[in-house]
Amino acid sequence: MTTVPSQHRDTPADTGIPARRLPRIGVRATRKATAIAFCAWVFAVYDYILFGTLLPEISTRFGWSEERAALVSTLISVGTAVVVLGVGPLVDRLGRRKGMILTVSGTAVASAASAVTPGAGYLVGVRSIGGLGLSEQAVNTTYLNEIYAVTEDEAIKKRRGFVYSMVQSGWPVGTLVAAAFVAVFLPLVGWRGCFLLATFPALVIALLRRGLPETPQFELEKRLRVLRKEGKETEARQLAAEYGVDETPGTPLLEIFRGRARRNTLVLSFAWLANWFGIQIFSVLGTTVLTKAKGVSFEGSLLLFIVINAVGFAGYLFHGWAGDRFGRRNVIAFGWILSGILFALMLTVAHGTGPVVALYSLGMFFLIGPYAAMLFYMGECYDTRCRATGTSFINAFSQPGAVIAGALATTMLASGAHWDQTALLIGAAGTFLSGFVMFAARRVDTVEA
Repeated sequence: MTTVPSQHRDTPADTGIPARRLPRIGVRATRKATAIAFCAWVFAVYDYILFGTLLPEISTRFGWSEERAALVSTLISVGTAVVVLGVGPLVDRLGRRKGMILTVSGTAVASAASAVTPGAGYLVGVRSIGGLGLSEQAVNTTYLNEIYAVTEDEAIKKRRGFVYSMVQSGWPVGTLVAAAFVAVFLPLVGWRGCFLLATFPALVIALLRRGLPETPQFELEKRLRVLRKEGKETEARQLAAEYGVDETPGTPLLEIFRGRARRNTLVLSFAWLANWFGIQIFSVLGTTVLTKAKGVSFEGSLLLFIVINAVGFAGYLFHGWAGDRFGRRNVIAFGWILSGILFALMLTVAHGTGPVVALYSLGMFFLIGPYAAMLFYMGECYDTRCRATGTSFINAFSQPGAVIAGALATTMLASGAHWDQTALLIGAAGTFLSGFVMFAARRVDTVEA
């Protein structure tokens, strides 16, 4: 890291701008952090998606009915939500680097513990630990948002949304890896062995993250916190003024509901909740939709899911690029509206492998692709004091969405509805609604540190 020499600094009194700027992060450190974040997200998604991918196989092994399997999935979502909600305030308190080590370590623990599952109750408990892995994306966007703001890598700084889309594309890559590994290794090592495969890479990534730098923004916030704790309020105010940051102490969870942050907190939380109706149905339970709603064999659904998520990967890159160019909010909104329409067509008019795969793939392109823009947009909505809390709070609403979607699916299936009707009224409709909700969010300006 480098700093600006003091003799070249202006003073706030002279210019009205901060007298000091934050330390810079070098090109190599920026790219290393980006690569490690991508790998961590891939294996977090692998672990998270693996349960949904293997649910038909696990249900068969334990003799569960469709309704019981849906109930187990719903209870896991409840436990996951509790874990996710606690991650944000912890990261705002302990730091971004420690938070990233915690989340990827949670992935390793969840995978290893899932491999020795004796039954439904235990599975609900250990899969809830997977909430640490799901929080990976919120911690990633907090860390990289701050790193990209102070990086010396001008190529990344100018295209930060597109670069982050490559990190966030770990979702379709992780989903693809999960489907591919199940297709190849399920006959060889069983479903328990598939979970074990994610343990060791996650541990390696946790060790690699120990060498990453903490963000300068958090280091400054930590220093201000220490000064206030020691009763040095005047020094804290002076230091904050020199860097041009708000010196007022606050509780992160309250800060996200104040001022300009409040509107986006409320709108984005509801948008995530509604959109996760679609994620839960078409991504987490994608193999179930293909087997039960469209009559595809389980082995065939794994192969089709690989193709579908390969197209989804392209969606991340497209929406990351488009968000930089046309504005993240509108790109997200239009993408989710189109996704809802495409999934509805897939469920109602598509027959045969070709049309089903084409419409499912396009639906996934516009369902998961906008998250490349969404996660970075969320990080831009908050300042350093509450950025991790804000992004994690919104991220946590994925699980109420998954819970409600799972509960509705369980109720509809128990009442005699078929999977195609269930997926249409819950997944496609929820995705469509989430796009319109996004138009209520505020646009945010990119802030340079």
